[in-house]
Amino acid sequence: MSKYQICVSGAAAGETVETSHLLAYALGAAIAKSGHTLTTGATIGLPQHAARGAKDSGGLSIGFSPAATYREHVKAYRLPTEEFDYINFTGMDYVGRDVHLVRSSDVVVTVGGRMGSLHEFSTAIESHKICAVLLGSGGLADFIPTLIERIRTPDKEDIIFDTDPERIVKRIVEILDHRYADFKKEIKSLPLGQSKSRKG
Repeated sequence: MSKYQICVSGAAAGETVETSHLLAYALGAAIAKSGHTLTTGATIGLPQHAARGAKDSGGLSIGFSPAATYREHVKAYRLPTEEFDYINFTGMDYVGRDVHLVRSSDVVVTVGGRMGSLHEFSTAIESHKICAVLLGSGGLADFIPTLIERIRTPDKEDIIFDTDPERIVKRIVEILDHRYADFKKEIKSLPLGQSKSRKG
């Protein structure tokens, strides 16, 4: 577990893309500089800016596409490819893609965001994933504090709120390090290459 998979969830279009693209880029860059892996929905807008930030900072960027193939990703969905080291073609359309993306990530960070980001945020909450919110990025991100006060939300006291991309990533990594501390100890105690064999 030397690398965590940190998902950036945000609007593909709309006002927050225009106002918060630099924040998304800085968030991707901070994830890369921390030595961890960025995951996104392999889409345009704020997730694409985050992916560019990660790539420009020498990081690893993985996209989860709603399409089943590269051809469908480009021709039917008209989604980008250059910002990703690897694209997981889920074939699940947007709703199914969201679930696969969230469940494959250690944490979900909301920047800006519209209804699709709300779906990813609620999926992360219900999956008991660590959630972080970049305040000041507009859209859903700035509405989440009100949302969780008015709607019963599990583990809401554990949601991370911050206004600074580098600081929020640092806080995320500290929490993940603590959460995985016992697991890392267990892995270190195993001889290299040793794993439990399947029986039956």
